[in-house]
Amino acid sequence: MKVTVERAELLRSLSHVHRVVERRNTIPILANVLIRAGKSGLELKATDLDLEIVETLPAEVKQAGSTTVPAHMIYDIVRKLPEGSQVELQAGSDRGSIALRAGRSRFTLQTLPETDFPDLAAGELPHKFSLATADLKRLVNKTQFAISTEETRYYLNGIYLHAVEEKPAKLRSVATDGHRLAQVEILAPKGASGMPGVIVPRKTVAEIQKLVEDSGDEVEIELSASKIRFSFGKVTLTSKLIDGTFPDYGRVIPVGNDKTLIVEKAEFAAAVDRVSTVSSERGRAVKLSLQDGKLTLSVTNPDSGSATEELEVEYSAEALDIGFNSRYLLDITSQLEGQKAELKFADPGSPTLIRDQDESGALYVLMPMRV
Repeated sequence: MKVTVERAELLRSLSHVHRVVERRNTIPILANVLIRAGKSGLELKATDLDLEIVETLPAEVKQAGSTTVPAHMIYDIVRKLPEGSQVELQAGSDRGSIALRAGRSRFTLQTLPETDFPDLAAGELPHKFSLATADLKRLVNKTQFAISTEETRYYLNGIYLHAVEEKPAKLRSVATDGHRLAQVEILAPKGASGMPGVIVPRKTVAEIQKLVEDSGDEVEIELSASKIRFSFGKVTLTSKLIDGTFPDYGRVIPVGNDKTLIVEKAEFAAAVDRVSTVSSERGRAVKLSLQDGKLTLSVTNPDSGSATEELEVEYSAEALDIGFNSRYLLDITSQLEGQKAELKFADPGSPTLIRDQDESGALYVLMPMRV
């Protein structure tokens, strides 16, 4: 194999693929990235057996061939090379190494044979549809913060993506950790109808978030009940899905909350952030005291002191005191798009519904805390 490629192109592709590779691997080949030079240019591929990423980039291929090299090492080398340099990769058929040259720099890296590299065979992916990149970004970015990190409830360790057969049909993403729930929906694209509900793992979600920043206008999605594939132009991400049943989240979305608070989102978030400065790291509880046209935010911490702040709001229901985790409250308000937030309460012990006042297709549910 002999190939020449621009440093900037190689670095961009390596930055995408090397992230999939775990730094600690018991299987040596999984620490490597597969480099394949052929007619279409240079192809890079990495996997952790649950997630696979493949990217093709333009290159001058003088001799076709393939090998695998340590992913993090080659990324660090290319990252430190001078800007604008041309990188030459050369590997013989019989040697267990690859030579990398750029300007006056020379590196020789140990390789492992391509035949050892695993293939995440996706099999048949019968459901296919295209989605605007902005829509995918919205579905993922506005729900990912609520993904559970509790490994025992593995079926909550991802985003539940499914079609809602209404008129008009919707494509909906949901995430919850038991304390808060995020739900976002868009009009279902052609081909999404009839797809199985799937749980996209947290690590895959994190990769999607990074790839949508660099991709074009559209992303192709193919899926089955066990795997999903996202094609962002020259980058293809294939992932196993979480094998589990997502809970019936509709049961926790309150419908009878009759006490409505309308508040300026930015003003509210800043006030929550200020008063929570004195809250304990463990509890992070902030108390909301609602009266006619007035909201009082308060935090009391026996170890460090107390804080209160008053806001003028739109509220005309009966007085209510309710507590929340301030961090969760800030996470949700940061996802709202409009200038005003709408919070609907029932009582101090029941879940609260939060959304934009103009109902933008996203809603959030937050469980209260005792304060």
